[in-house]
Amino acid sequence: MTIPVLSRAQLSREHDTEAAPDYADPRVVAFVDKIAALTKPESIEWVDGSVAEFDRLTRLMERQGTLTRLNPELRPYSFLARSNPDDVARVEARTFICSEKAQDAGPTNNWRAPAEMRATLERLFDGAMRGRTMYVIPFVMGPLDSPFTKVGIEITDSPYVVASMGIMTRMGTEALKQIGPDTEWVAAVHSVGAPLAEGEADVAWPCNDTKYISHFPETREIWSFGSAYGGNALLAKKGFALRIASVQARDEGWLAEHMLLLKMTSPQGKVYHVAAAFPSACGKTNLAMLRPTIPGWKAETIGDDIAWLRIDEEGRLRAVNPEAGFFGVAPGTGVKTNATAVDTLWGNTIFTNVALTPEGDVWWEGLTDEKPERLTDWLGNEWTPASSSPAAHPNSRFTVAASQCPMIADEWDDPQGVVIDAIIFGGRRATNVPLVVEARDWEHGVFIGATVSSEQTAAAEGTVGQLRRDPFAMLPFCGYNMADYWQHWLNVGDRLGENAPRIFQVNWFRKDEHGKFLWPGFGENSRVIDWILRRVDGQADADEAPIGNLPKRDEMNLDGLEISDDTWQKLFDIDASRWLVETDDMEAFFERFGERVPERVIQQLGELRSRLHGVE
Repeated sequence: MTIPVLSRAQLSREHDTEAAPDYADPRVVAFVDKIAALTKPESIEWVDGSVAEFDRLTRLMERQGTLTRLNPELRPYSFLARSNPDDVARVEARTFICSEKAQDAGPTNNWRAPAEMRATLERLFDGAMRGRTMYVIPFVMGPLDSPFTKVGIEITDSPYVVASMGIMTRMGTEALKQIGPDTEWVAAVHSVGAPLAEGEADVAWPCNDTKYISHFPETREIWSFGSAYGGNALLAKKGFALRIASVQARDEGWLAEHMLLLKMTSPQGKVYHVAAAFPSACGKTNLAMLRPTIPGWKAETIGDDIAWLRIDEEGRLRAVNPEAGFFGVAPGTGVKTNATAVDTLWGNTIFTNVALTPEGDVWWEGLTDEKPERLTDWLGNEWTPASSSPAAHPNSRFTVAASQCPMIADEWDDPQGVVIDAIIFGGRRATNVPLVVEARDWEHGVFIGATVSSEQTAAAEGTVGQLRRDPFAMLPFCGYNMADYWQHWLNVGDRLGENAPRIFQVNWFRKDEHGKFLWPGFGENSRVIDWILRRVDGQADADEAPIGNLPKRDEMNLDGLEISDDTWQKLFDIDASRWLVETDDMEAFFERFGERVPERVIQQLGELRSRLHGVE
């Protein structure tokens, strides 16, 4: 994109411009100057990440109607935001990977030629910030002074994005100081796409019907236009930490994954670390904040959404949570399902698209068993239990600092990360997929990850309930060809060798013929984690099945649970004929990638079919 460059003197005349800090790298200053010349903001602010700055911005948004301050007696220093009803989720159809070659983006990404997309973006961003303040957000992903750490600069015209980034990342002065003459950093540009004419009144949630979330993997850039929703506008999150970072990881030999990180301590005092990949809104945060029901086990949270994994000097796989906060789905988060999350949200939280109580607190479906008699719903309308629509949007969110979680592990921001003992893939399947299955080896685990499927949730556009393949829970987030991504996983496994973590698949959502869940889930999932970790230690037996290793009933701790033999059988039933139909669907999915599918993945499919035919 050809962007005119204005001198600092010109900028100071044309804008109410806060001068760049003396320690800002000249490349960053030049980047800011270029974007200012293109977007033509009224003023420029360099974000410092201070509490005073957060307070000033939240008060500004209160005056603008973007935020409502909640009752400080009930939810201190917390706020409610209501978005435009058309700006409530990630817009996958408008999310693009602009690699130089279409085949490098692959068939599961929307591709545009970089030159074509830059021309489109130049037109859209020309004057897009007129009448608004342009905020310059330096941020760090990962703990400071860590081999995992990556740095970025997001430019935005949304104070909601600034406040949210302050929770979700290590943002401000210290982040800017991380960028030296030789530092690689990701350039991210965001605008709500709603310029203001002189004297024009603003709206509470500015956005644009036209939306683009565009990633340029070769040049490490992200450009987002038209949406203020977190998944589209907090560019450090899915855009950087997954789409761009996955490309960096491929090039540098590590993994950027849509995974939670969980620390487990056994009754004997042994510590384990688990990484688990689940599609959005499939219980990931609930597992990340697990409260075990088995006496003696202790669970602690390291991360709830994204993990960066590297092979250390001893050949072990280590991981960090690159984020500093939780951007969680509110509906379904309650005292019974995730008491830790509820305790985390006691204050200092930004809620988006939940309901408001008459007392000035928040509520959403699943928070409590009993519905309040009267609420203001996420659209600002009066709501009662008799209302036909939900009080909170199904994808309503909370944004809160990870450090506020009462079960956050001491190691959550350890610069060296934690050693991973087990990797878990999960999804939401009513049939076919058993409660838990162990991969035979790393290659088989990559095949399981490549063929994971889940029912569509409200976290992304699409028909809720529709089944789709979601490899490694990365379908919307992999910044390059998914088949090459599978090969990268195989390459990492080759380097790990005998140090490779064991791989498992879980499914908490299998149902009986009456549509009733067979497994109680939530805290009881600790029983499955217990079996997984005892398998890692060689202390639990398993039965071989066509799809992998299944637990023996007497090897899983079911004390206190009423799980009949019939229910157990249904939880682990492997119907060979139905699975063979599923292998046809897997093959059709692989065919979308043509010759780029790794031969070892194709071989795994053939071996699965042979084993299934052997038990028909």
